[in-house]
Amino acid sequence: MWSRGGLATALTVAVLTAALLVSACQRKAGPPTAPAPAPAPAAEAQAPPPASATLDRVRQRRRLKCGVTDNLPGFAERGLTGWRGFDVDLCRAVAAAVLGDARAVSITGFSNKTRFAALESGTVDLVAGGGTYTFTHDVTLSLDFVGVSFYDSQGFLTAAPRPPRGNQPPPPPKTIAQLNGQRICVQGGSPAQQVLAEGLKARGLSYQPIVKDDRQQALEAYQKHECDAVTDDLSVLAYDQAQLRDADKHVILAETLADDPVGPMVREGDDRWANVVRWTLNALVLAEAAKVDSRTVDQARKDSVDPQLRRLLGLEGDTGRRLGLADDWAYKAVRQVGSYGEIFDRNLGPATPLKLERGRNALWTADKPGQIYAPPLR
Repeated sequence: MWSRGGLATALTVAVLTAALLVSACQRKAGPPTAPAPAPAPAAEAQAPPPASATLDRVRQRRRLKCGVTDNLPGFAERGLTGWRGFDVDLCRAVAAAVLGDARAVSITGFSNKTRFAALESGTVDLVAGGGTYTFTHDVTLSLDFVGVSFYDSQGFLTAAPRPPRGNQPPPPPKTIAQLNGQRICVQGGSPAQQVLAEGLKARGLSYQPIVKDDRQQALEAYQKHECDAVTDDLSVLAYDQAQLRDADKHVILAETLADDPVGPMVREGDDRWANVVRWTLNALVLAEAAKVDSRTVDQARKDSVDPQLRRLLGLEGDTGRRLGLADDWAYKAVRQVGSYGEIFDRNLGPATPLKLERGRNALWTADKPGQIYAPPLR
């Protein structure tokens, strides 16, 4: 007769033996009916790009709406044949990348007081330039800067030092300190007005502000001797000086008040659209770094063996898919609009009324290095 402990032990052994027999039979019968789960694909390679309300709207209307600063010489000007300028070409490059056609863009000019509101309200899809990349603009407003397209500085246009008489040595260059107590024309409501106040206060200088509604009025007031100097970005002052009848009697001070990095802006909350605009700007810079422009890009597309350039031109990789664009998005931007250097020379360079040297806006790898740089496309 089994004891309770012995009976329990015997039953346990019997159950385990039966389980082993069933398992062995299943192995002989073949694999289980439920397939083993497949390994998950790498998220980096397989995940679709996030949704973009802005990109969807641009595609639906088949046109990009781009804002620029109205009547900003070299950057955005309206002529008999339409808009032209450095910022206008940035708009056209984005249209080429997104829609395949640099002409599929509507340009609207705004003042310093209205451009941010126009972008926030959805009137335009991006603002191509004119806004300074500052903490307030980037954090306080519902906007995102996607890069720096142009490095500028705020300075002064004023009367040149009197030429020497006889054998006297030339006078030293004028400085900001010599504007102490003088009348200075400035555009009201512009970032320049705040920079002027803070810059002179930091130097312990006083001044009499002559505030005008726009930059043209400020320049006219200066010409009428209503003020002793006019302040604005150096790129603007270079054009204004060239328009003066006696340009050699005026000078742009070498000393500046503040740096003004400017670049394209988009609305906050649409990261995919921000990436599209950011990498279109980067693509123009990368094209110049690779010594490719609108005239040579087709030949480069045939001959290049450089992996990064081939990715840029849509021959390898999936950069277009990751942005939600066609594979040749960057090629179209460069082919139809040009490289960064090409756009700069066409609108701002020595052959234009502004006659600007590259300076800080040269590539960081140039013989005279500047500050223009784009991350690698990999």
